[in-house]
Amino acid sequence: MCVRMKRVMLTVAYDGTNYSGWQIQPNNVTIEEVLNDHLSRLLGEEIRVIGASRTDAGVHALGNVAVFDTNARIPGEKISFAMNQRLPEDIKILDSREVAADFHPRKQKCRKIYEYKILNTIHPVPNYRLFTHFNYWKMDLSLMRKGAEYLVGEHDFASFCSVKTQALTTVRTVRSIDIQKDEASSIITIRITGDGFLYNMVRIIAGTLMEVAEGKYPPEQVKDILDARSRSAAGPTAPARGLTLIGMEFLEEKKEEDFSKKIPEKN
Repeated sequence: MCVRMKRVMLTVAYDGTNYSGWQIQPNNVTIEEVLNDHLSRLLGEEIRVIGASRTDAGVHALGNVAVFDTNARIPGEKISFAMNQRLPEDIKILDSREVAADFHPRKQKCRKIYEYKILNTIHPVPNYRLFTHFNYWKMDLSLMRKGAEYLVGEHDFASFCSVKTQALTTVRTVRSIDIQKDEASSIITIRITGDGFLYNMVRIIAGTLMEVAEGKYPPEQVKDILDARSRSAAGPTAPARGLTLIGMEFLEEKKEEDFSKKIPEKN
């Protein structure tokens, strides 16, 4: 009997604390390596996944996406259950399903959602140490939100990109930035949705907005930072532990929707 090749998409969640990012690299354990190893052993063939987002060392995910091809007869939707019995506790498959043979997660139009979390207290809280960046400086969220307004829309984000980038263009579109604080935990969450992000872009945005919130420079200076198109103009790259890839939405070919450049004030 001829076995049909199929392409399976995985939605992957992980705590990136103990991993050197997504992409395979020599002498370091990565998310991609762990998935390849366990899938290959489960399915009895060599498997190499293609990830949608190559998160950095220490960055977390609730909804990264990867695909792979297999001749195995196990239904795509069953692979998540079988894999989760084998994977370590800090990597799990939230969903698995068969997709079109030509579906490529890095060649599709999509929206990505990231969250950067800041623990804004006088003293660090060990319970939050793996998933938040601790900052004891008093931060004014109204200033942070005003600074964020300048980043929404299509811009050249060269100032908010690592010098190590290999991107052909530094123009990107940020659809929204929402900033909230949970008063019970004192955790500030910067939620950013965009059509694509440059290397370290979200972490540099977070580092810059923290400096605005601390009063180191006015919100209006964020526009000047954008216009400078120089990494040296922006704030520091915030630590990886505070960043989580929340998820991504793959879009069909359709007319782009309008989006507001105004972020509503929220308490």
